[in-house]
Amino acid sequence: MTDQPTTAEPSGPAGAPPGRTGLSPRKKQQISRAVQYVVLAAVVVFLAVRIDWVSLGENFTRPDIAEKTLPELFTVALKNTIIYSVGGFFFAFLLGLLFALMRMSSVRPYRWIAVAYIEIFRGLPALLIFLMILFLPLALRGFEVPGGTYGQGILGLTIVGSAYMAETLRAGLQAVPKGQMEAARSLGMSHARAMITIVIPQAVRIVIPPTTNQFVSLLKDSSLVLFLGVSGEYVELTKFGNDLASTYSNATPILVVGMTYLLVTIPLGYLASRLEKRQGKGR
Repeated sequence: MTDQPTTAEPSGPAGAPPGRTGLSPRKKQQISRAVQYVVLAAVVVFLAVRIDWVSLGENFTRPDIAEKTLPELFTVALKNTIIYSVGGFFFAFLLGLLFALMRMSSVRPYRWIAVAYIEIFRGLPALLIFLMILFLPLALRGFEVPGGTYGQGILGLTIVGSAYMAETLRAGLQAVPKGQMEAARSLGMSHARAMITIVIPQAVRIVIPPTTNQFVSLLKDSSLVLFLGVSGEYVELTKFGNDLASTYSNATPILVVGMTYLLVTIPLGYLASRLEKRQGKGR
């Protein structure tokens, strides 16, 4: 018998399957990371060459203009931002809890009202809600929001935050084991008393991390108060920075205001993260 001719297989690295490079996943990862570093370095060099650092410094980092933001930056602007945010958060929490309970109610009209409110105000832009509040006196003759300018700002943040808060609190209420309610009822408590003294306190503890994030969001949304036409003693941080930037034709006040926001939001975000981790360990 004669030997049959054999077809030569493609040559490659020793031990590597045909058609493959033979690079290990770790080697591929190292090459990919090296390429990313090169691209990042190229972008940094490009920006460093292209940016006019002198002009940037003149328009954003003027110490003399930054100094003129004091002390009103803290005594007026930051104080008002906190007033709007804390007031809006407080009433958003109460209203959100009400709608969360209504959405879980066995009474259908309550559920319909809650669903309509939540879906409408989660779907509308926050800016549009503030503009609607601005035009309320025109639509309702003789109507005035209690609290004047502060009341208008707090009302806007309450509406913006309550729809989201309702869903957060509903999730917390549903996370409480049903046995808690059953045990309370077996002890002779009414449904309302068991809800107030047993279920709601546990739900509030569960939703502390997400509600902290909600407060941070409301703090940033307080910048929309400027569309209410606030001025003087009622200005919040964004309006304050915008007015000074226009006065001096320089963006330094905007940068100062941005840093002030970060001084508040970064610690709060860190706190929310810590609370989430602690809650996760406790489960």
